[in-house]
Amino acid sequence: MAGLPLWAACLAAFVFGYLCGSIAFGVLLTRSFGAPDVRSVGSGNIGATNVLRTGRKSLAAATLLGDMLKGTVAVLIAGHFLGRDAALGAALGAFLGHLFPVWLGFKGGKGVATYIGLLLGLAWPAALFFCAIWLAVAALSRYSSLAALIASVLTPFFLWWWGALLQAELLAPLTVLLWIMHRGNIARLASGSESKIGQAA
Repeated sequence: MAGLPLWAACLAAFVFGYLCGSIAFGVLLTRSFGAPDVRSVGSGNIGATNVLRTGRKSLAAATLLGDMLKGTVAVLIAGHFLGRDAALGAALGAFLGHLFPVWLGFKGGKGVATYIGLLLGLAWPAALFFCAIWLAVAALSRYSSLAALIASVLTPFFLWWWGALLQAELLAPLTVLLWIMHRGNIARLASGSESKIGQAA
């Protein structure tokens, strides 16, 4: 596949990334292990936070890991076989696949775990930076959503500072998408009605 033109390699990587990203671990795991369908619980979101509301902590942890690693795997495989630019295409595809999976009527998750997974594949120090900011903000505020929002908006700046300019250019619009997917959380944060970590939703 090394002879593919760049546009074809990037397109192939994007499609591969989308298919990886659209694997809905929250739905698959809750169905497979007899938990309530995650889409019928809490916010109806397919991510790990909502899986936790089924009362199955192990499934929530597995969902978090799966949603992260599907992004990492898509980036690493595309990068290995098709090159750096294709890895960026795979990252974009994986993120969009998680947010808008065709198998679920384009109703997916909010993207935080997959965002971290992409960072692991593209520039692992940025993933550590994101997690450090998340932990600091979450410890101070006890708002998981606020921690993710602040960490995501700072991450492209970290990538730029670190010299990963192409990655920064990609993560900037992905951050905008992540914020859009969290618009309900932002409204609740503004009104003071957002649930804190450890508090029932």
